[in-house]
Amino acid sequence: MEIDKIVAVEKTRLDQFGSSIALDNGVVAAGAPLDEDNGFNSGSAYIFDATNGVQVAKLLPNDGGLGDEFGSVLGMDSGLIAIGVPFDNDNGSDSGSAYIFDASNGAELFKLLPSDGAVDDLFGSTIAIDNDIVAVGSPSDNDNGHASGSAYIFDAQTGIQIVKLLPSDGSQLKQFGKSIAIDNGIVAIGDFSNDNGMNSGSVYLFDAVTGAQLFKLISEDGASNDNFGGAIAIDNGIVAIGTPWDDDNGTDSGSVYLFDVSTGVELAKLLPSDGAANDWLGFSIAIDNGVVAVGAYKDDDNGQDSGSVYLFDASTGLELFKLLPEDGTAGDLFGWSIDMDNGVVAVGALGGVDNDSDSAYLFDASTGEQLFKLRLRDGVANDLFGQSIAIENMSIAVGANRDNYNGIDSGSVYLFDSTPAQVCIADFTGDGVYDFHDISVFLSLFAGGDLGADLTGDGILNFFDISAFLQAFAQGCP
Repeated sequence: MEIDKIVAVEKTRLDQFGSSIALDNGVVAAGAPLDEDNGFNSGSAYIFDATNGVQVAKLLPNDGGLGDEFGSVLGMDSGLIAIGVPFDNDNGSDSGSAYIFDASNGAELFKLLPSDGAVDDLFGSTIAIDNDIVAVGSPSDNDNGHASGSAYIFDAQTGIQIVKLLPSDGSQLKQFGKSIAIDNGIVAIGDFSNDNGMNSGSVYLFDAVTGAQLFKLISEDGASNDNFGGAIAIDNGIVAIGTPWDDDNGTDSGSVYLFDVSTGVELAKLLPSDGAANDWLGFSIAIDNGVVAVGAYKDDDNGQDSGSVYLFDASTGLELFKLLPEDGTAGDLFGWSIDMDNGVVAVGALGGVDNDSDSAYLFDASTGEQLFKLRLRDGVANDLFGQSIAIENMSIAVGANRDNYNGIDSGSVYLFDSTPAQVCIADFTGDGVYDFHDISVFLSLFAGGDLGADLTGDGILNFFDISAFLQAFAQGCP
């Protein structure tokens, strides 16, 4: 199932490669914000072929500099990669910038700078791209007071700024632009509005072409410090808004709200049937094909902070399933990262204990059934495998930005294929062929008590794992 482990060609420590990931049209883009090609923590990004893990290009800005952290955020759509650089200094210290690259060859196309950028704007802190429109957050812009925030819309084909977005009621410390999402010509932007109390939060919807503010979204029952808008996802006319510090089921239990983007009307409030204090439901969100996946990485079903994910019907708000890993345990942080595509939910568990490392899982969105656990044959403690995750057309990319393959915290990204016909569970060498070397690796892991040999996924090494290995080996690798 694991296609390849992809690491930067250069062997460089502390790069944190894999901190950000995007997957689109068979290409994986991964950021390494602490790379030092252009100076200390100047940053870089890489693009890879998702089918074989081959590095296509390393992305470096033509004018990169010290402390830029290029690659800390990125997005990709229709063959273009948008990369945020919040600590660039073109318009003053930490004014920020963004870049557009060609995903097919790594060529830099445009550098995006706001027409009125200034010191400490942090332009590029958030970024989203869809249908040749790039939306860039600048949460510390001061147009409406200190750190009131703004966002900008650019044409991805020309690099030209189309419009600057400001909320109709902007004020100091709102940090408008702290979260951002775009779909089908609608931009959703979060901030720390105080309509329902200090830092209760709000989300604004704008027309991506004209820049017109369409609606301000606030929850009907919002309260102080809810952080409404902490996470945003938008798809097919519905925007899902995370409120991880909502208190309906106890302090910081969390919730999610659904709104109709065409009317601004609140459709539903999503609350789990068994929510509890400190679950942080809504920390992560994905929405696809009428299903909303919501992470609650501090849920305690399998022990403190073991984590969970809930699936809801986007049209009715009804809870469909609660997703729990079959081998969940305390500290897994299951639900830290989520993505969803074609009926499959991919979930990162940042603190997993398999191989004393972290984990990721795939679930069927229509049944809630666990399909696979994504195992690492070289996983070790604190790799942060699952820090970032992306899925497209049955290909899955998972970031491990603290992996030490090329030195301390150099980082890596793993590619998996979830197509059942391509799963060779006994191929422990990853070469697509069953032979003596696979037997040797399996026996070594089994003898050493390594859960990499747990082929039944029950968290226990026993005869059934040996039987599963022998059966798979006898059937051959498709």
